[in-house]
Amino acid sequence: MSGLKSTLASSPLSCYPGISTPPEGLVRWQLRLEYFAYETLQDLRIAKLFEIIVDYPESFPAIEDLKHCLEYTGQHSKLVESFISALRYRLLTAGASTNDILHQYVSTIKALRTIDPAGVFLEAVGEPIRDYLRSRKDTIKCIVTMLTDGTGGNPSGSGITGDSLLEELNRDEEAQENVGADDDFNIDEKQAWINAARWEPDPVEADPLKGSRNGRKVDILGMIVGIIGSKDQLVNEYRIMLAEKLLNKTDYDIDSEIRTIELLKIHFGESGMQRCEIMLNDLIDSKRTNQNIKATVQPSQTVPESQGSDVSFDILNATIISSNFWPPIQDEALNVPEPVDQLLSDYAKRFHEIKTPRKLVWKKNLGAVKLELQFEDRTVQLTVTPVHAAIIMQFQEQTSWTCKKLAAAIGLPVDVLNRRIHFWISKGILSEALGADPDDHVFTLVEGMADGSKNGGNSTNVEDLLVADEEVETSVASVEDQIRKEMTVYEKFIMGMLTNFSSMPLDRIHNTLKMFCVADPPYDKSLQQLQSFLSGLVSEEKLELRDGVYSLKK
Repeated sequence: MSGLKSTLASSPLSCYPGISTPPEGLVRWQLRLEYFAYETLQDLRIAKLFEIIVDYPESFPAIEDLKHCLEYTGQHSKLVESFISALRYRLLTAGASTNDILHQYVSTIKALRTIDPAGVFLEAVGEPIRDYLRSRKDTIKCIVTMLTDGTGGNPSGSGITGDSLLEELNRDEEAQENVGADDDFNIDEKQAWINAARWEPDPVEADPLKGSRNGRKVDILGMIVGIIGSKDQLVNEYRIMLAEKLLNKTDYDIDSEIRTIELLKIHFGESGMQRCEIMLNDLIDSKRTNQNIKATVQPSQTVPESQGSDVSFDILNATIISSNFWPPIQDEALNVPEPVDQLLSDYAKRFHEIKTPRKLVWKKNLGAVKLELQFEDRTVQLTVTPVHAAIIMQFQEQTSWTCKKLAAAIGLPVDVLNRRIHFWISKGILSEALGADPDDHVFTLVEGMADGSKNGGNSTNVEDLLVADEEVETSVASVEDQIRKEMTVYEKFIMGMLTNFSSMPLDRIHNTLKMFCVADPPYDKSLQQLQSFLSGLVSEEKLELRDGVYSLKK
């Protein structure tokens, strides 16, 4: 290697005592032996590179070994080919979760950045991972979770407690910028000439579109966002996840969310995060409004005693949102108990007096309810959704209900009730039996636990449980649901096109919509989103797809 001096041959006189000038053949053999030693260690490290990156950063010394060996042998292409083969065989498979693939991708970037700071070979290694992740539907959601959770981007949680990958990358970027600024400040004219004399062209594997490696640096966040292809998609997914998180909060503590948004604004700009800021401001305003309403209510202003319990404003904390700036909220009809319904009405009336002319519209299916259930032999404390609370409250006066009557009393469809009531059955609080009608089961309250099923958890207060993991439905409409709803506007236009032209391929439908649908709302969907919508129309038997051409169902 030109310009690289062997450490073993650095002092030839000391290697051959008594000989002023060693024979050329001995020096050649010594250099060949040294090269063989470096190459052998390099091959050992490359063969175990997948495991080394899995254990990163604990395996950092092994990465340093590989770096020194590659500097001497120059066999970077062998590393790229071997590692891509290992990725396709061991990671890019249907059995690997998207989270595991993403964390391995981040570890790969961090590890290979040590070997190749300019990221030339990282581009080649990362391309198969990016292509595979683009084919998975949950990639965007997993990326947002990985960026904003508190494990530092490490699934084992070995990062700094409370750190998100976004915070880690931000610190790392600031450190790199400070080092670069110090280098630029301390460099003089003589050193500039020395650096220019040491300039080397990029290797043949380098992508010419990425620019020279001398002015290039590895941007981990940019490479992660590059998987999606658009910052807007990532911001929109984060907005949905933020809305879900805020709606499920039982208090007004949003310090971690404020910190995350400030970091996202650094990378994605303030305009993209404006709606998220408004959502957080709604929580701050809700806390202030909630305190004002409770402070202005007289002690005697409580809902009349009903079903043996007093209901006052003290037990209610409302989250008041500006619906125009939030993602579409899932709405579900629900009949809450009469005392609670009266409490909500009084709260809304008091809000209107303070915030005239604004009015509250309650989403009764959203939120969290803290319950204390007292039985003959135990007391159970739970935090559940309003739907689960409404179900169990019906058993306070009547201990047995048929499925259809209970569904009518709560205002839920029978199939939804059967799915939600399973939670109480699994907790041993309700039992299910066949009724006179096989399709109409009977649910009965279990007052006392059998001796064999008693344990310490039932005789004392149980830990608060949030039933979010039991629910398939979420509080906020997903990105796919929003896109499907937006695309229904163009359904008649697509039907009209296929009526006139009998059949059209996907790209022609896409280009026609872009050309003619310029009014409000303008057509701004991607080819993949249109294909997903058309696949839905095919499954609904409105369209036919043959040989890549769409036509009306005959």
